[in-house]
Amino acid sequence: MSTTRPRMTGIARVLVIVYAIMAMAATGRSFVQIVREFDAAPLAYSLSALAAVVYILATLALILSASRAWYLVAWVAIGFELVGVLVVGTLSLVVPALFDHPTVWSGFGAGYLWVPLVLPFLGLWWLTHTRNAVAEEIDPALERSSW
Repeated sequence: MSTTRPRMTGIARVLVIVYAIMAMAATGRSFVQIVREFDAAPLAYSLSALAAVVYILATLALILSASRAWYLVAWVAIGFELVGVLVVGTLSLVVPALFDHPTVWSGFGAGYLWVPLVLPFLGLWWLTHTRNAVAEEIDPALERSSW
């Protein structure tokens, strides 16, 4: 049984694993921050929660990106992530008072070894690299994960 669906191997699997790790880390961090001290920095902690949602969505979208709809969701989620890390990273350096309490994206993700800065570039590169394989909508019966 042969399909035109791209198989998720190599860099794609690594990318999904890193996104999943970031999703878990950002979710855990934002949960603890919001439960313990939300009043101390509502903007920063809300941004951490937003980052967690974006990482979860990007992870799912990359896994399901053989579908044209999920492929587009992946583009939007990862594009939003890139804009978020660039804007929050810049603001955290230019107006540090806004981010006395760090977020996942503050300092361009310095607290996460700058993975939040590099990850969206890799994600967008992979989406660009695989766009021909997702040119048309795939039969819904084939939209299972290739894991």
